[in-house]
Amino acid sequence: MAAAASSGKATVTLPTDTQILITREFDAPAELVYRAVTEPELVRRWWSGQRGTMTECEIDLRVGGKWRYAMRADSTGEEIVFYGEYREIVPNELIVNTEVFAPFPDDGAISTMTLTEHGGRTTLTTLVQHASAQARDMHINSGMEGGMQEAFDNLEQVAISLR
Repeated sequence: MAAAASSGKATVTLPTDTQILITREFDAPAELVYRAVTEPELVRRWWSGQRGTMTECEIDLRVGGKWRYAMRADSTGEEIVFYGEYREIVPNELIVNTEVFAPFPDDGAISTMTLTEHGGRTTLTTLVQHASAQARDMHINSGMEGGMQEAFDNLEQVAISLR
């Protein structure tokens, strides 16, 4: 997907030594942002940002259901895999899931994503809770923020296209 204008930039803060808090506003209603983060054919259009090609997108959207995303990185040709399990789902409002980066299966996190809509715009907030400060720091130092900013710009364009 080509780079597109965006309504904003995600902010990343570190509320505690084991948490990452990500906040981003999207110019789309919560229902469309939710669809863009839960329907595999839509996730494929935004998740890899400008960093590679998504090779897998499996979503079993139910409590206890599994998810798995993989991409082939343009810079290295390496496959990057994340996976987890859904723990709580409130359509258009909340998703709580585990998140594991495949090379570090013992350092999984719990991600709590909330969607709050005001006047047709949606604020997505994700709190990532790691088990240790070391795991949180590895996540932050991985370069995740640049890829996330690109992916969120794409996510916004996908959600807008669903109007």
